[in-house]
Amino acid sequence: MSIIYRLWKGPLAALLLLLLTLLQTAPVLACGGLVAPNGSVRLQRAATLVAWHAGIEYYLTSFTYQGDASRLGWIVPLPTSPLRIQEGGAWTLQRLNLEVQQRLLLRGGQPVQFDTASVQVVQRVQIGALNITVVKGSGAAVLDWATQHGFLLDEETRAHLLVYGQASPFFMAVQFDSAQAHQRGLTQGDGTPLLITMRLPQLWVPLEVLAIGTDTVNADLFLLTDQPLYTSDWAYHLGLSPVGGQVPGAPGLEIRLQEPLSETLYHDLVRDRNMGWVWPGSWLTYLSLTAPAPQVTYDLQVSPQPGLMHAVTFGTPPQQPLQLSGFYLPEWVPALPQGTLPILLEVAVLLLLISGLLFWHYRSRGSWVKKVSASWSHR
Repeated sequence: MSIIYRLWKGPLAALLLLLLTLLQTAPVLACGGLVAPNGSVRLQRAATLVAWHAGIEYYLTSFTYQGDASRLGWIVPLPTSPLRIQEGGAWTLQRLNLEVQQRLLLRGGQPVQFDTASVQVVQRVQIGALNITVVKGSGAAVLDWATQHGFLLDEETRAHLLVYGQASPFFMAVQFDSAQAHQRGLTQGDGTPLLITMRLPQLWVPLEVLAIGTDTVNADLFLLTDQPLYTSDWAYHLGLSPVGGQVPGAPGLEIRLQEPLSETLYHDLVRDRNMGWVWPGSWLTYLSLTAPAPQVTYDLQVSPQPGLMHAVTFGTPPQQPLQLSGFYLPEWVPALPQGTLPILLEVAVLLLLISGLLFWHYRSRGSWVKKVSASWSHR
């Protein structure tokens, strides 16, 4: 997923989407939306990989768009200062999409106060045709900075940046260099995968930004974690797979696939550009987001232990512990491995069936013995 926040001045200026960081136990900021003031550019679909492992989140995102825009720019709210920003894997997102499509076919199927006086430039990075600047400051200060540096921000974008600014003072400003893109042979709709590495206590993916400037949100989200993920505490203890269900409080966000990372997929991913951090033995969860834009008012948060997915109000700080309502079992209650409950139920049904047959057999045999004894007594 990716975050994107809006456009660079120019006749065909447009807002795009971009990202945040990656996930394993917790995601960072996520996908974004794409919009041009004159409607010439529209976001088609966003794809994001978020991985969280040992307190580090990796956020890999890319997007495709429709339309012609010579100058683009967007601002992405970040939960913390990135450890590293680099070009992402060349084929990782495509390989993940291929994997989940094959598997699906086989299966049939909130506030902190910050200094508003000034904006501090934290990092400057150039990746391909993208000029990236990470800044630190209050939401209001960053808005002023963006305006001074040529960003065109409408009221909707400004309001959202102010909300995210209450959660974190870090933002990523991205400028698209059309001349560089032409030299690199990038065509209309091409995206440059960006990999953002951040230190976060839990996985967090901002999704609400995808709804800016569009009628319908379409996105693919791949999560890489140390353990399988669940949608509730009781599902975790019973080992119930979340596949086929929706994330609580997140309309349109459906869990389509979850399984251990295969050896083949692991080796394909780890050999890609800057993807050597992928670890074996992880779990892959694929979510598909398709919903009307007004319904996407949430971000995604995942608790480290156990891995519980839940929607939170957009702009919720990733450092804030996930507060879930509902029924909770005591911590001392052991959790069943995923997929165990159906097996136990099948065994229980089988045992009941065998017990019933044995009971019927001995009862029938007892009745037969009584009848024989009665006939002999009458003789």
